Amino acid sequence: MFSPSRRATFLISALATVGLLSAACSSADAESDGAQVTAAAGYNLTADQNRITTDKVDSIAAELPQDIRDRGTLRVTGSAGSAPPLRFYADDDTTLIGSETDFAYLIGDVLGLKVDLQTADWAQNFVRVDSGEADAFLSNVTVTEERKEKYDFATYRLDTLAFEAKKGSGISIKEPKDVAGKKIAVSSGTNQEALLVKWSEQNVAAGLAPTDISYYQNTTDYYLPLQSGRIDAYFGPNPSSQFHAKQSGETEVVGEFSGAGDTLQGQIAVLVKKDNGLIKAINDAINHTIENGTYQQILERWNITSEAVDTSLINPPGLPKTK
Repeated sequence: MFSPSRRATFLISALATVGLLSAACSSADAESDGAQVTAAAGYNLTADQNRITTDKVDSIAAELPQDIRDRGTLRVTGSAGSAPPLRFYADDDTTLIGSETDFAYLIGDVLGLKVDLQTADWAQNFVRVDSGEADAFLSNVTVTEERKEKYDFATYRLDTLAFEAKKGSGISIKEPKDVAGKKIAVSSGTNQEALLVKWSEQNVAAGLAPTDISYYQNTTDYYLPLQSGRIDAYFGPNPSSQFHAKQSGETEVVGEFSGAGDTLQGQIAVLVKKDNGLIKAINDAINHTIENGTYQQILERWNITSEAVDTSLINPPGLPKTK
């Protein structure tokens, strides 16, 4: 049975998909089954993902810590909230799908490990890695200098953030001063929150109005308040905003920024506990998938090719520390 919030999310997504298809499909098409409808919309949203796979590479698997090799599983934690196309629930409301889960499974393939997908609220994912309940946190995690003090990172995507507003609102956010006086929603504890707070403080220091920041735990919780006008815009991961704008037809992306701020291109990475011996194997696994093309297939599948990296890096420069 759906929880109230997840039922609402599913219904909104379903109605948006139907709205997009109605202008392009014949009556026969409209009566087709769910798998065909979601495929026509450009995404497979069913539990039967037919995911992209690759072969085990023994030399890379041999780099794993012995305890993980003995266990035979890679425990990967991530956001419990829906964030299509990154990490969200399929139309059975149970199976986790999306680009982030695809990357987790692909890394597991190279390492010869079964993947145990776990879910938790954002902050609890770090706790799971700290306690050893999870081996890796793979869920749109940005590399930051502060996080690098406790964790190791292997990059796999560029970090691009987007402002999403109601279509026709006239809002355009191209620089930090454009958020002055606006009501912007964001998820708590994320790097986009840190950037938004920083920009608001800079604007106030320059004599501009502060930003009215509202918080939503799950990425999809902002859909209704954005449509009703209770918030001016949502600041979140670019792939999720592009996905929602395309599926709903009622919103649009009105500004894009690097997740690391003005002077650095942010990067999304797999996070593991610092110096636990796991990061090199994960880094080599990602680079192997880049070389054999399966990495690119995942990006194409979820329409996020603009965030591709040429190579996976270990602990690159990250979002600077805040005061």
